[in-house]
Amino acid sequence: MLVKNSRISKKKEFDDIFKKGKSTRGTFFILKFLKNDLKLNRFAFMVSKKISLKAVVRNKIRRRLSEAVKEFRTESDKGVDVVFLTLPAIKDKSFSEIKTETDKFLEKIISKNKDFK
Repeated sequence: MLVKNSRISKKKEFDDIFKKGKSTRGTFFILKFLKNDLKLNRFAFMVSKKISLKAVVRNKIRRRLSEAVKEFRTESDKGVDVVFLTLPAIKDKSFSEIKTETDKFLEKIISKNKDFK
């Protein structure tokens, strides 16, 4: 589980990300992201009941995503809020596949995007 200051939890924050943020799509998830003023990267994971009706499966996916973003939780020169919207393809994937995909997209969003607004 993410530490409290690395989580997005307020409805207003989610609304801002969905209205003003940018998005990108991967094989297993859609990322919605928006720069924040905190110099801290924050994350949220949304796993719908369309993925699985079983809470055990949905929570397993959340835990895997949370562990995959562990190295990106540190402070950076610019903070980014990222919301993961999972797709049904993630259900049958291993942790290593999820980690690889997550690293690829977060590296592009957080580390290499110098002109990020």
